[in-house]
Amino acid sequence: MAEETAEKTEPTKEKKDENTVFVGKKGVMGYVLAVVTQFNNGVETVMVKARGKLISRAVDVAEIVRNRFLPEVKVSDITIKTEELTSEDGSMSKVSAIEITLAK
Repeated sequence: MAEETAEKTEPTKEKKDENTVFVGKKGVMGYVLAVVTQFNNGVETVMVKARGKLISRAVDVAEIVRNRFLPEVKVSDITIKTEELTSEDGSMSKVSAIEITLAK
């Protein structure tokens, strides 16, 4: 029975990640295209996530989507937090993170 429960929770986690765009070092328009594609595929909400110096790029992505491509999309939630990462040498470092939830 425990195996069945684990199988049921895995697809929902994948589905949650499916509606998430992780902003990295690529160009802003690539992430904008990813968000717009998600909405065009019928998704109601898309989460844009970034850490550290890339937080400003995530904000740019959300604003370009809202102002240029999909004016009906609104920012439904913004979460800021600190994540602790372990480096290769074993030391802990704290990194700021943001999650911007966009909704139709």
